[in-house]
Amino acid sequence: MTRLVALIHKEFTQIRRDRRLAISLIVPPTLQLLLFGFALDATVSHLRMGVIDWSQTPESRELISTLTESKSFQLGGYYSSTADLSKAISRGKLDAGIVVPYQFARDLRRGTPVDVQLLINAANANTATIAQGYAEGVIQSYNQALRTDGIRPLVRMVAGRPSERGVVRTVTAFLYNPGLVNAWFIVTGTFGVLLILNGSLVASTAMIKERERGTVEQLLMTPASTTDIVVAKITPLFVLLVMMSLLALVIMRLFFAVPVRGSMLLVLLSAALCILCGIGIGTLVATFTKSAQQSQLTAFFINPPMATLSGALTPVEAMPSWMQPITWLDPIRHFGIIARATLLKGSGIGVLWPNFLALIGFTLVTLSLSIWRFRKQLG
Repeated sequence: MTRLVALIHKEFTQIRRDRRLAISLIVPPTLQLLLFGFALDATVSHLRMGVIDWSQTPESRELISTLTESKSFQLGGYYSSTADLSKAISRGKLDAGIVVPYQFARDLRRGTPVDVQLLINAANANTATIAQGYAEGVIQSYNQALRTDGIRPLVRMVAGRPSERGVVRTVTAFLYNPGLVNAWFIVTGTFGVLLILNGSLVASTAMIKERERGTVEQLLMTPASTTDIVVAKITPLFVLLVMMSLLALVIMRLFFAVPVRGSMLLVLLSAALCILCGIGIGTLVATFTKSAQQSQLTAFFINPPMATLSGALTPVEAMPSWMQPITWLDPIRHFGIIARATLLKGSGIGVLWPNFLALIGFTLVTLSLSIWRFRKQLG
């Protein structure tokens, strides 16, 4: 333990003398969170829609087919209760849901205004806004089609005049993000990108500098074992990156008012796993390269694809269908799901355990490979 503590102290002292490393852990994360949160936007299509059809009439089936056969929505299944529909939206299986009332066809034929409830997952405010516009456009087209049947309805939004007759209107409930703050989706995704990318870059840079200075050979002359050296290398980087993650959470809360509806402990645990995964990737890259330039070029082929496929900045639903399964191999996507579900929805480990298991698996694989390569290099 004494040797290990001495090695960790040596690593902290070495990092403290490197001002550029300290600046890289503070300035880039702050700028990226602020710039991405204020500047980025996205559009989506083929949103998964669940259906509750209590009317079971030709009119209701025509409305549902009009919605689900468009490019805006695709049928995500039929549900028997609003509780099941809400649970499916909460678990991320659906992006939206529609509830057609029992008296839909009767009121429509009588010329009475009909309320159709539209439930939208507003954790991604941009997607929710687009989905609402899509639904209202489809409803307007449906009302136009009804005129050919002699009902002659007038298109009316929620705040229409009572005298208008034969109208289908939507009553939208934005779940998890009532204010439609698009930055909540962006910054929670950028958070995971920062953890992985900074973890890998800092770890690879520290390892290569150690080799260029020739201190690795000096460490081999000490009584410390290779395990002590590896743990001493990882510990300071892990502590500093955890502090960076806490800074990122403070920025998200202060500048974008991101809510904390779930357990902050779950977010921190998943962030710690992401950091260890990033350190493992960076250490692995450092063992295959001989200079900082080679390390940066190698990281260029790893980090940008991971950030692009993570769904952190653009929704996975906007990607081609053949590419979407590949995103499950990206640890950043799993962290983004955990962060958004915990912070915005208040979800717990009972819902998020598959993503936690995936993060643990990625962390164990990357750390094991990097430690094996590093110990082999020391040998």
